[in-house]
Amino acid sequence: MAKIAIYAGSFDPITRGHEDLVTRSLEFVDRLVVAVANNSAKAPLFDLDQRKKLIRAAVGNDARIEVRDFTGLLVDFAREVKASLIIRGLRAVSDFEYEFQMALMNRHLSPGLETVFMVPSLDTTYISSSIVREVARLGGSVEGLVHPVVGEALADRFRSGR
Repeated sequence: MAKIAIYAGSFDPITRGHEDLVTRSLEFVDRLVVAVANNSAKAPLFDLDQRKKLIRAAVGNDARIEVRDFTGLLVDFAREVKASLIIRGLRAVSDFEYEFQMALMNRHLSPGLETVFMVPSLDTTYISSSIVREVARLGGSVEGLVHPVVGEALADRFRSGR
């Protein structure tokens, strides 16, 4: 039976750190569903379809990677795609407390669903979507922080004034 994992987030936008976790996750799963959260309470920079297109451009056309959006509980989505693992990245100790609580709640809601915490590579540890957005908004270079297609989309967005 195939080992299916979910890597969920807002990916607004996808960064080199996200890409790193996607690539390394494929070393121990057969299929990875990159699940883009559709959270109506947030006002994302890129709409859902744009984020999915940027993710696909950044991660390439590997048949083992599926890019989908979801609304609601991650455990329900995991059941839908038959995932047994949730992949979460931990950049800093400050991420751990929130992620630990979420992992325990997910286990409570779906006991067979495991969470795997991954530490980013050293060269991507400091990258976050919010910092990338701010750098781009202020006209700074995001080269090396995001895929070139994502960099172009950020430049276009801020050139057009949002």
